[in-house]
Amino acid sequence: MNPTQLGSCRSSRSSEKGCAAAAPREWKASAADDKPGRDGMLQPTPFAPPTSLESIPRGSAKQIARGSQMSRFRRAVNMRHRLVVTTCALAGLALLLVVVGWQARSEIEVWLAPEKTPSAVTSGKAKDANAQFWDAFHGGRYEQLPGVIEALTAAYLENPRDVDTTAHLAFAHIWAYAERARLDKPTASIADHIVLARKYFAEAVRLAPHDQRFRGFLASLELAEAAMDGDEKGTRNGYFDLLRAAKAWPEFNLFTAGYALSQLPFTDPIYAEAVDFQWQNVDACGGEKVDRRTAQYDKYMALETKTGPKRVCWNSWIAPHNCEGFFLNMGDMLVKQGDPITARRVYANAKLSKTYQEWPFKSVLEDRIEQATDNVALFRDPPAGEKIRTMMIRSTFSCTGCHQQ
Repeated sequence: MNPTQLGSCRSSRSSEKGCAAAAPREWKASAADDKPGRDGMLQPTPFAPPTSLESIPRGSAKQIARGSQMSRFRRAVNMRHRLVVTTCALAGLALLLVVVGWQARSEIEVWLAPEKTPSAVTSGKAKDANAQFWDAFHGGRYEQLPGVIEALTAAYLENPRDVDTTAHLAFAHIWAYAERARLDKPTASIADHIVLARKYFAEAVRLAPHDQRFRGFLASLELAEAAMDGDEKGTRNGYFDLLRAAKAWPEFNLFTAGYALSQLPFTDPIYAEAVDFQWQNVDACGGEKVDRRTAQYDKYMALETKTGPKRVCWNSWIAPHNCEGFFLNMGDMLVKQGDPITARRVYANAKLSKTYQEWPFKSVLEDRIEQATDNVALFRDPPAGEKIRTMMIRSTFSCTGCHQQ
């Protein structure tokens, strides 16, 4: 159908049906039929509108032109919108890459930093400070601690890679806090010694990572600091660090673990575990399971050694009355648990030590044996201000019970 025929259709109502029927036949032509007609115009392609504007009503042409303008406007707006979104996305990605890159750089820089390593040299200042510490500790002179801590801190600042100085500074802060019962009126700031002791033991572990003594002390201080902070996660972390240290060196750290946990209420399930740590400790030192009923230990005294991991089971220069102090504490823990009968037998093992007669606290132990039954209630609910007739860990000899000559 050509434009002339389409025009004649408009003027003849009778031919409308014919025109309507004729148009689809041409529009359904195949692509192969798209060739010039007799009048030189292309025939319409399948489903395409006529190519001549003459076939479109005049009003419709204006609407289509207006619609075409709107369509171009919308496309322009959409293009601008996509451009803005794309620009923002690229800017955000660039910023993210900068942040990630900086973080990666910082992590790499930290990773590449050299480790803190122990010094092979001990200065004269450090030697003097360490000697001052041992003189006060072995002498039980708690009142000298401020000067000791000052000297050790000065030596540490001079050489923070000295292992002995670092560890002794940590011990000095532990001693200051542990035997605070010596003070007439301990101040709240006494708790700062916990934080400082933990800090310096953490440094000692960095310098001597294979020394399990330091790891055990660090774990016990993690527990103490977490308790002070009301930090349950920190408490659990310290507890499991303590278990790992005990596994690594049972002869030493089973005592450390039990002693640190002896402050718990006797009703706490972990308190019973702490008592069992003491039994496991004597088992490790004796090389077999010690009788829990008789607690007889005399046959194991011949195993005393000055070398190897079991050396810490016996008295030494560092802890001149290690055996006596160990059995004093273990007896106290059994009393608090409600077993004064077994506690008396454990207390009596302290007398097996060759240095028992020189022990500054032998009278305390003998009173413990006599007062064991009455002490059950006292140890479970200690009166305020009690300095001696209380659990060893709360007493004026919580450290010097083993270390004072």
